[in-house]
Amino acid sequence: MLNKILYADSGADNARDMLKILLDLPALKKSEVSILRVVSSTSKEKEAADNLQSQEEIESLKAKLSQECKVNSLIREGEPKTTVLNVAKETDADLIIMGSRGLGKLQSILSNSISQYVFQLTDRPMLLVKDDIYVKRLKRVAIALDKSPASQYALDMGLFLLQGYRDAEIVLMRVNPDLEPNLAMSKEEMEHNPILAPAVAKVKARGLDYRCIVTGGRPSVKICNLVAENNIDLLILGSPERRPSVAKNLPDLERLLGSSLSDYIRIKADCPVLLARQEE
Repeated sequence: MLNKILYADSGADNARDMLKILLDLPALKKSEVSILRVVSSTSKEKEAADNLQSQEEIESLKAKLSQECKVNSLIREGEPKTTVLNVAKETDADLIIMGSRGLGKLQSILSNSISQYVFQLTDRPMLLVKDDIYVKRLKRVAIALDKSPASQYALDMGLFLLQGYRDAEIVLMRVNPDLEPNLAMSKEEMEHNPILAPAVAKVKARGLDYRCIVTGGRPSVKICNLVAENNIDLLILGSPERRPSVAKNLPDLERLLGSSLSDYIRIKADCPVLLARQEE
């Protein structure tokens, strides 16, 4: 499922730490990882110096990663945001990992945010790691579930990531806007919730530790609150492709601003967020 990983390296420590944590998972130890560094040079002399520095930094990072992985170095010159998208297609990446400043939507556009651009235009799963969060070894992995196919793909991706890994608890979250925010429910009631029950069966079949949370409220806000309250180390969220194919090559301000649940959560959640998208 995640055999090819593209890591767009900006030098951010948080994103690098997250990459190392993921590659220590049994499911990813033999993945093929492409480390991409995009340089922008104004002269041949500057280009040579930038390439040398980038290669040295990539080699330093490679030495810290799981020795079982196949790691490729890619140094490209050009516009970073479009280069990341192009290389993701070129390498047929199953997952893109990037650092993020966690800017608001309008701020991201005005500051020419690379991660925001890639997030809005890619149809591949993407892991965003904000610069201002504390990245930890995976002990609590939350999966936000609803009725959508993207949500089920998020569940499958989470179960894939944690196969063979016994140190994490899976937290299955269901936020139903039709329920009262502080409605008290028993463990049995939550496990038999019509959205969570099939997920519970899948988790049990794999022998993984889990617990359920069912509550009401505005999903985007409530999920971020639950992440903080439960000290979540990684949130996996279904993020369906929202743009018609005819518009994919016509990015505009309105589409890049975004207004979805995943737009809100990637900005507000205080843990790394894996946005699960299943390529058409």
